Formats: sequence, C-alpha cells, structure tokens
Amino acid sequence: MRTKADVSQYLHLLFEAERSVRLHHAELSKAPADALVEGLAVAVDEALSLRDDAEASLRLVRIASLLGELEGPRAVDLLIDVLGSEEPEARHAAGEALEEIAFDRFKEVALGTERALDRLQPGNPALLELPYILAGIGEPGVRKLLGRFLKCVDPEAVSAAIEAIVEMGDSGAAPLLEPLVRDPREVSLEDEEGEEGTVTLGELASEAVRLLAELGQSEGVGDVGGNSPRAEPGATSASARRR
Repeated sequence: MRTKADVSQYLHLLFEAERSVRLHHAELSKAPADALVEGLAVAVDEALSLRDDAEASLRLVRIASLLGELEGPRAVDLLIDVLGSEEPEARHAAGEALEEIAFDRFKEVALGTERALDRLQPGNPALLELPYILAGIGEPGVRKLLGRFLKCVDPEAVSAAIEAIVEMGDSGAAPLLEPLVRDPREVSLEDEEGEEGTVTLGELASEAVRLLAELGQSEGVGDVGGNSPRAEPGATSASARRR
C-alpha cells in the first residue's frame, strides 16, 4: 500500500466489511433468544479451543457483543466464560458487556458471579477480572460478592478483591479484610513504573485495612452497601497494577 489510491481502495473494502458485519449482527439479533444463546454457546466453546489467537479474539469479541444484548443467566455465564479467555481484547469486550448489563440488571450479574465462583477453576482469568467490574458498579450487594472472592483458594482472585475494595473506598468492608492480614500466600504485582515483584496477601490486606481506616476517619464510615467514596488510584500497593 503505497499511494493515496491504495489507501482509498482499502478504506472502501474496510467500510464494506463493516457494513456486512453490522448487517449480519442485526440479522442474528432477530433470532429467537433461546436459539441464539445456544448457538453462541457452541461458538464460545469453539473459539476458546482455537490455537489461532487472532481468530479466537475476533470471534469472542463479536460473540460478546451479541451476548450483551441478551437477557438471562445463560448469557451472563457465557460472557463470564469469554472473560476467562486468554485474549485481552475479548476480555475487555466481555467486561464492558457485563458492566452494562449490571447497571441495568445487577441481580443477573450478581447471580452469575456467584455461579462463577462455584464453577470456575482457580487461575481462571475471569476470577481476576470480576472484582474490578463489580467495584465499578456501586450496588449494595457488591461488598458481599467481594467478600466471597476474599475466601477463594486462588490467591490472585483474593488479591483482585482486596484491590477492588480499596478502589471502591469501601471503609465498611475493612472487617472482611482483617482475617487475611497474616495470610502468607504470595501474588505477583507490577507497580506504576512497570517493576514486577511479589507481595503476600497479608501485606496487601494490612495496607488496605490501614487505608480504609483513614478513609473512614476522613469521610465517615461507608454505608452497608459499600458505596463510600473511591480511593485515589495508585494510593497504595494494594491498587498496584497486576502483571
């Protein structure tokens, strides 16, 4: 592609492809919900089994877009399955879809999260992503859900829940963290400068309790639903970026 004419030609092809995608998406959206969700379930399984990362990501992103338009537990479970993929773009698409659903129908995502905690294996990326999605919603039931993540056998999921609570600034959740202050399990973190390191869950929990106590003193203890002011990003290592 060397000339202006080449650029124009490829732009034309790109627009045609986008037009086709939107047309097919609209046609699929007209299908009966039960048939569509079952077809998408098969497509999710196929995409997750692909060895071609680019193809898997392409499929999962489009699948997430369709699932985000559906209602019911099956659609939420499938979005969480996409959230558990190894493809960052697919996880981003699934996370955005789940967040949009949660703002409209929080109970669907809350119940899907509880099912995920029961059915997903330790190490599944969805267990690391869900706490951050929940933290951005601000519904009364979020604290209880994050409390379940704190009891996970997967230390990375526990770490994500600690960080999510700090990011929420939910000082009322501090008692949930106190049982973890002596937890010796280690997790990998990356700081704001990109340096990698390890920290124990006990260290994360202790720092989180300290920060939440400061927030409670300066802002007042959070309400039962955990809707207190958000902590400043990067304020402690508990909000350090995950590797």
